[in-house]
Amino acid sequence: MKKYFLSAVLTLGLFLLTFSCSSDKVMTDNSAEIKQISDMAKSGIWRITNYNDSGQDETSDYTGYSFTFNENGTLIATNGTNTYSGTWSVSDDSSSDDNPDDIDFNIFFASPPNFEELSDDWDISSSSSVKIELIDVSGGNGGTDLLTFEKN
Repeated sequence: MKKYFLSAVLTLGLFLLTFSCSSDKVMTDNSAEIKQISDMAKSGIWRITNYNDSGQDETSDYTGYSFTFNENGTLIATNGTNTYSGTWSVSDDSSSDDNPDDIDFNIFFASPPNFEELSDDWDISSSSSVKIELIDVSGGNGGTDLLTFEKN
């Protein structure tokens, strides 16, 4: 009887230990929201109405440019004279220091330098059918960058 009692106590203890441990971060399925934001971005031509780099307003660097988020993941910026190609995507946030429920709006331009500044995995602060507001807190200097696209 003692053996049975000891075995039952150990089994119960192991069961409680196993199920009482939890992770600090519970991942959620963001696939529907990712699809919604991706579809919204692909639904028109956009312009940058705010680009603030750590307190420095650099919006004028993008005046006159139209941005098209294509189905195949390419991002085209053109002002009628100059055209720059980049890539874009919307994905679950892979950073361990952010909220795991965050969604990233990823932008990459290889050149020119002012478009390279847009290259980042931006957090989405708000989005609607006519506006996408993005934010990034720099890991290096701790500055906050803000980027807003509005539909033409």
